[in-house]
Amino acid sequence: MTQNKPSPESPPALDAKAYRRTLGCFATGVTIITTRRASGENVGLTVNSFNSVSLDPPLVLWSLSLYAQSLPAFQEASHFAVNILAADQVQLSQRFATSVPNKFEGVDVTYGAGGVPMIEGCAAYLQCRQEYRHYGGDHIIFIGSVVEHIRTDREPLIFCKGEYMLGRPLRPESAGGASK
Repeated sequence: MTQNKPSPESPPALDAKAYRRTLGCFATGVTIITTRRASGENVGLTVNSFNSVSLDPPLVLWSLSLYAQSLPAFQEASHFAVNILAADQVQLSQRFATSVPNKFEGVDVTYGAGGVPMIEGCAAYLQCRQEYRHYGGDHIIFIGSVVEHIRTDREPLIFCKGEYMLGRPLRPESAGGASK
């Protein structure tokens, strides 16, 4: 059996814009990750790098740029919330994706485990205790243990190829599969 050995040469540089467009072909849900500073200030940002890690124990992950202004708040926090946005929350997604000074102004929230803000009207919520952090390139990967979760009947917001979208189930007959 022959094993491929890594080349001692660096891989060729990728075209960053083309790489981003390629990654954009993977549809994701849209979340706002929130926490609360020790001072009581709510902190949050739009994230689509969210993913489930494990069902047993229940673990999730998301990543944040090393250059994000909110990084210290998340590094110091014991908990964070994953607010999975509903289809009618595009404006909230856009607002929390910017660096406006008070993103929470006029936004209705309740507070969950560890005092984390949870944005009203979302499709689902995960309240998490921060467990691990790992450096990965120009980001930190946060892994949290889910301590509480809430699901509603609201349709989730989806993002793909640089656009917000709505999901719809594919039935075998509409996907070219065999019908029963």
